[in-house]
Amino acid sequence: MIKNRIKEYRAKYDMKQEDLAKLVGVRRETIGNLEKGKYNPSLVLAWNIAKVFHVSIEEIFTVEE
Repeated sequence: MIKNRIKEYRAKYDMKQEDLAKLVGVRRETIGNLEKGKYNPSLVLAWNIAKVFHVSIEEIFTVEE
């Protein structure tokens, strides 16, 4: 399972789900589902989210077995 810190980083940047969604080219619902762990991102989406927050992919996403 892939865990993420998207919600934490959005709060740090005072960003709504909709704002992040527009920046990375997905729907707000996709961001919500990512935050809830209902959806695993593609590598491109993970890269784009990390780029928005100026961190590595590993800072946002971790794999838990």
